Amino acid sequence: MLASALEAGIYGGPGWWCGLIAAASTAVPAARSTALLDCGDDAGAAQGAIRAGVEAIVFTGPADVAERLADVAGQRGARLFTNRPATDLDLGDSFFAPPEALRQRCAALLAGD
Repeated sequence: MLASALEAGIYGGPGWWCGLIAAASTAVPAARSTALLDCGDDAGAAQGAIRAGVEAIVFTGPADVAERLADVAGQRGARLFTNRPATDLDLGDSFFAPPEALRQRCAALLAGD
């Protein structure tokens, strides 16, 4: 699973996320993953992500709103999570790291280190 930064659906939007995932898929066409856009508690951001075709969304707002969003998402073939899944690798703290350092961290995870 490839997860966006916390609440990236609010400030980055689904267009940016879909473009990023398309570029990653083009760069590594054999890779298989689920792309998860975190929309925090913003129902409008979650609705926008559903309309844009985002395959998986995190929405942490009220349960009754989440239930309605999950229904709409399901009709569009998307999944709605009400909790952000745990991560194996978070590169947020490495935002300004050199590319080689990022490659090493990713390789270590994939090698099971």
